Amino acid sequence: MYRQEQLAEIIDLQTTDFVQKPLGVERCILSLIPQIDNFATIITGIRRCGKSTVLLQLMKKKWQEAIYFNWEDIRLAGFETDDFSRLYNEIVKRKTEVLFFDEIQLISNWEMFVHQLLREGFKVFITGSNASLLSKELGTNLTGRHLSMVLFPFSYAEFCTLKDLTFNLDSFEKYMKTGGIPDYAKTGEKAILQNLINDILIRDIAVRYGLKDIESLKKLTAYLLTNTACLVSANMLTNVIGLKSASSVLEYFSYLKNAYVVDFIPQFSFSAKTQLRNPKKVYAIDLGLVNAVAFSFSDNNGRKLENMVFLHLRAKFNEIFYFKDKGECDFIVKEDSGMMTAIQVCYQINDENFDREFNGLLAAMSFFDLPEGVIVTLNQTDEFNKNGKKIRLIPVYEYLQS
Repeated sequence: MYRQEQLAEIIDLQTTDFVQKPLGVERCILSLIPQIDNFATIITGIRRCGKSTVLLQLMKKKWQEAIYFNWEDIRLAGFETDDFSRLYNEIVKRKTEVLFFDEIQLISNWEMFVHQLLREGFKVFITGSNASLLSKELGTNLTGRHLSMVLFPFSYAEFCTLKDLTFNLDSFEKYMKTGGIPDYAKTGEKAILQNLINDILIRDIAVRYGLKDIESLKKLTAYLLTNTACLVSANMLTNVIGLKSASSVLEYFSYLKNAYVVDFIPQFSFSAKTQLRNPKKVYAIDLGLVNAVAFSFSDNNGRKLENMVFLHLRAKFNEIFYFKDKGECDFIVKEDSGMMTAIQVCYQINDENFDREFNGLLAAMSFFDLPEGVIVTLNQTDEFNKNGKKIRLIPVYEYLQS
């Protein structure tokens, strides 16, 4: 149990430290963060992707008198539900309407506290490192009272801003090697990524879900990061990883996805059951993690390129599929308008792969009756027209600006 004066001191110390931190590169999502009265804004994303910095940028831009409270502070290790009343009194005493809460889901019954604040007209911004932030709690006391968005590691454009680089082949290859975790992009210290993945596996997954078989979790993580942009299924991995059942593998898949280590996309089908039955393609949330953790990825530049295109699409769209019918196409994207877009990815188009890549994209375009399609390459530009359909080859460093 905390006295109100203790909470006041923690707020003062945290806020003072917080506002003195560098603002860093202004994140692209800053102008997109929803700010609606009587709704909590929830920002999730992988650990160390810059969520707290986004809160700082938001504070400096709009609400410099806001209260910042980080629930991962060791001084709050004994915080209990009864302490919310004293925290509330301290908030009211300071006469501010805007509250920034980092990792509040660590505290039991936080959602009731936030719901009370919303009813009384406070603006509440919350960050968390798990996509299930709170899925159970959001479905009870905060039903219909929250707006969520995901913050990803630095995009290619943000990376170029950080490094003062122009959009070209050289800067993209640096980005593909480094990834977008801010601390690593700034320093190049590989231990940052290794410590990050260990923190995620232990704190965000093993502890959160009560897992005892951490070795299998680590083995599965390394396998998925090694095989990014490949098809995976629970059945095929039971023997590889050593887990007893496909259902256990599926649970581990969901833990890694919720912690933003990897993501999965299904094969396109109008049948939801078919989507669930078919293998999914796996992608890493950051290529820096792939380069730091994967068993061997030195010669798979084509899959790295495909992963980069996925991350670009994932930051913009929620419904992404791969296509497999009379041909194969890497990405089918359903836009908010309902329109579909077909994108193929190939590191370098040559005589050996041209027909396969071209015809796979054309098959998807025909299936969805699309007039145009794109093949993203490392550094090639071209245009083809066939049967009234246009296919463009675009260098990846140009495509990632779209």
